[in-house]
Amino acid sequence: MTEKSSENIAVLAGIDTGGYDADASMDELRELAKTAGVETAAFLIQKRPSPDPATVLGGGKIEEVKGLCDAFEADLVIFDTELTAVQIRNIEKITERRVIDRTTLILDIFARRAVSGEGKLQVELAQLKYRFSRLGGLGTSLSRLGGGIGTRGPGETRLETDRRHIRRRIGKLTAELEELTARRDFSRRRRKKDGVLTGAIVGYTNAGKSTLLNALTGAGVAARDKLFATLDPTMRGVELPDGRNLVLVDTVGLLRRLPHKLVEAFKSTLEEAANADIILHVRDVSDPEADEKARVAGEILAELGAGGIPTVNVLNKCDIAENNLPENENTVKISAKNGEGLLRLLEVTAANLPGGGKRVKLLLPFDKAGEAAKIRANGKVFSEEYTARGLAIDALVEEKLLKSLKGYEL
Repeated sequence: MTEKSSENIAVLAGIDTGGYDADASMDELRELAKTAGVETAAFLIQKRPSPDPATVLGGGKIEEVKGLCDAFEADLVIFDTELTAVQIRNIEKITERRVIDRTTLILDIFARRAVSGEGKLQVELAQLKYRFSRLGGLGTSLSRLGGGIGTRGPGETRLETDRRHIRRRIGKLTAELEELTARRDFSRRRRKKDGVLTGAIVGYTNAGKSTLLNALTGAGVAARDKLFATLDPTMRGVELPDGRNLVLVDTVGLLRRLPHKLVEAFKSTLEEAANADIILHVRDVSDPEADEKARVAGEILAELGAGGIPTVNVLNKCDIAENNLPENENTVKISAKNGEGLLRLLEVTAANLPGGGKRVKLLLPFDKAGEAAKIRANGKVFSEEYTARGLAIDALVEEKLLKSLKGYEL
């Protein structure tokens, strides 16, 4: 169902300086607009060596944007690049339409998606910082911040123009987030101390991460065919074939040209990936741009410090993609929607997860009771029974203990 807004028709505009694939980026902007409940009436891209300081595009192209807005009765212009306050003011004056940029649109979607208290704080802080840097150039046009795409936020009614008020609010939000981050760090350290294994489900937005979490754990997370359907992380446990338990964390989707300030805003959430024992990198292999999107996701993960963590490449939506996709010891083809390949995914995850062991059935003589105690302390016992010949035990045993127990396997 399309999310309604006060502005439902937009013209998209972009610039191609050769630094990235402008056509693919514009396609993504159209999807972002759709996610925000906005219909794209038309779009245009201008090739230029560099953006025009005053209006990004040349004067003729801006007039063309205005003509498209008039023709399609569009009341919003969305630029596929970050705009300065002066550029926004100048373009609005010429087009007589409200103008927002890619970052503002993403923040608007984030504001819709935030559910947890931390998520809402992160969104509002990012919005305030972004708008604060543009207050001087917007001038009287600040009155436009009363409603529409790019103006909503958790608990927000109208953005105050008083800089001191905004600074105070930013300071308060920063302090609250630092406290929440400290709690999250404490929880992570406690999980590590207790030997809890964690796996982060990461990937490009709309790759099927939430659908995978639901399929593996029955989490019941909302999984929709929209960008950024998941913003707040969800944790659920799953038992691996070797008997170990793994806590899976569903993280916010990644996006090409995701502004650094947005990565910073959600760093405490994304750090779940950087602190995981293993990463499940989900890729939508039915997407023609799957390889490029995987590269973008990999770069962002590396920036977060997650580059050296063992990774399983999860080739999702294989039921609607080519069947000759390669698999290996850390690459699995699946369909999270219909359950295909999930057992092998768990097996490959267990094989790549550090600190592995082996599930064995043993018959330990009574004088080897100390070995049983070690197994209980460092492994996982599925069943144990005292018999006339000793202790029969079915357990996940650490590799370092297996050698000393080799003679007692059943």
